[in-house]
Amino acid sequence: MGLLSSLPADHLQRYFRIIQEGLAVRQHFDLLTWLQGEVQHCLPHEIMLVAWGDFNANAIQHDIISPLPGVRTAHSELASLYPLLRASYNRWVELGRMPCIASACDRLNGEYLVGYEDSRQQCSLGKALLSMRSSLLHGISDKRGRDECLYVIFSSQDKLNDSTLSAMEILLPYLDTAMRRVAPLPQRSCRSSLLALGTQNQGLSEREIEIMDWVRKGKTNAEIGSILCISSYTVKNHLHQIFRKLDVYNRVQAVSKVERRARHG
Repeated sequence: MGLLSSLPADHLQRYFRIIQEGLAVRQHFDLLTWLQGEVQHCLPHEIMLVAWGDFNANAIQHDIISPLPGVRTAHSELASLYPLLRASYNRWVELGRMPCIASACDRLNGEYLVGYEDSRQQCSLGKALLSMRSSLLHGISDKRGRDECLYVIFSSQDKLNDSTLSAMEILLPYLDTAMRRVAPLPQRSCRSSLLALGTQNQGLSEREIEIMDWVRKGKTNAEIGSILCISSYTVKNHLHQIFRKLDVYNRVQAVSKVERRARHG
């Protein structure tokens, strides 16, 4: 409570609201909604990358929380993310496990975008990271086990400063508590990769491919809208466009067609 007790009354009230709202987080969508609310006043960002596990044994998992189209856990591969996560973790350890900020010019000592600097990399996260101008990282160590949890936020503006560092120190325990209540999303699978492959020559947009991925997973229009922060009506319009481009009449035909084309090249 040391940092909190030194804050002005209005800032203190904001933190208490943020903490109270964080206690209600139970699902991944709750987490996204919470992070895009008042948290943005304290930790302005477009992407939050979280990794946890035993970094020394290279046994880690990850999650991505972002409102940006296509920047999703299910669309990323740990193999591509690992250099960035390892560089972030090493820097955090070198600085005594204290929060730190990196700007676009230093990009985590030159390793900020390792694995994403190739212009042929079509990953949505890779493209998004190229437009980020600053990042902040911090983590939590489990003193009774071997697991550690690393949090890295990215902003497209130079908004991250000393006050943001203080905010991260205050909010990290509550952020970590909220994260631990949320079941991790499935990592990218070969089936998801096949879906992207099967749609790449059909003229589908990145958003339409994303919607098709959720359609394949059996989500309704309302559920997809909630996940992607758009209305079910917008999802329905996207599906009409998808059906037209694929020359099909329904969801089952659409999924079957793109998967069949992916398998047969």
